[in-house]
Formats: sequence, C-alpha cells, structure tokens
Amino acid sequence: MLAIVAAVLFFLAFLINAADISTNDTFTSVNLMLLGLTALALHVAGAVGWARSRSSRRRR
Repeated sequence: MLAIVAAVLFFLAFLINAADISTNDTFTSVNLMLLGLTALALHVAGAVGWARSRSSRRRR
C-alpha cells in the first residue's frame, strides 16, 4: 500500500518538475519526492503491513 503511495508521489513530483509548474512552497517537487521516500522507507521497514498482519493470524 505504501509503495503505491510512494509511486504516486514520485509521479506527481516528476510531473511538477517536467512541466515546470509553479506551486507554492509546500507542494514543490523536492517535498513530494521526500514524502515518497518516507512512504517507501516505511513500506520496506514493514511499518504498515496490513497483509502481513492478516497472514500471520492464519498461520497460528
């Protein structure tokens, strides 16, 4: 789930950067890339793993 969020944030950052869209200071392409990296790091760390928690219940 977080990997999909990261991919969407990276795509939005790419569009803002490629189209040279002027945005306010909050939604710059660098800020969106940092949010994407945060979501990707949480995904890799397994911080929010709904599928993992459901599958662990079945094994018990």
